[in-house]
Amino acid sequence: MTISELKNIFAAKGYVWNPLINIIGVRNISVGRKVTNKFDDNIYVAYYINGSWSLFSAPITTDPGNYYVRKKLINSKGVAILKAGQYLNVYSIRLHQNKYEAVCQTYGSVTVYRDANKDEVYNFVNEEKGQFGINIHKAGNDSSNIDNWSAGCQVFKRVKDFDQFMKIAKSYKTQLGNKFTYTLLEL
Repeated sequence: MTISELKNIFAAKGYVWNPLINIIGVRNISVGRKVTNKFDDNIYVAYYINGSWSLFSAPITTDPGNYYVRKKLINSKGVAILKAGQYLNVYSIRLHQNKYEAVCQTYGSVTVYRDANKDEVYNFVNEEKGQFGINIHKAGNDSSNIDNWSAGCQVFKRVKDFDQFMKIAKSYKTQLGNKFTYTLLEL
C-alpha cells in the first residue's frame, strides 16, 4: 500500500484524510471469515513530517483470537469484531488495562459485530454500537498466534512495531488534543 492508494480509498469511501496523521487498519479478507488465529492483517500510519508524508506499516490482527471465539465469552452477546469504517476522534493515548500506554477507545462509540456461536468462523452479525474498549495495543515480543491477546482489539504482532507506532502517535498527541481517528478497511 502506498499513501496515494490509501488517499484514493479514503476519497472513494468519503472518509476524512487527516492532514497530520492517519491510523489505518486493513483486515485481510483474502483469508475469508474462518478464524486463522494469526496476525494476518496490517496497520498503516500515514503521517506528515518535515514537509512530506511518511508511511509506517506492521502486521496486526483486527480480529479476536480463537481463545475468545471458541472458549471464553467475556460478553454474553458474543465476542466483538470491529466493523470496518472510520471512527473520528474516538481514540486517545492512555493506559491499556492500567498497564502501559496504548491508543485506546476513549471519546465515543465504535460499531462491533457480536459473534456468540463459537463455530470458529467470524460471523458479521448482531451489530452493536458503544464504548467497548476496542484498543490498539501490543501482544508479546513477537507473537505467532493471537490466542487471548485480542477479544476485539486491534493488536500488534511485535512489540518493536508497537513501540514505533506509539512513538509516532505520541509526536502528534498535543497537536491533535490527544484525539485520534482510526479507520478500518477491508481489502
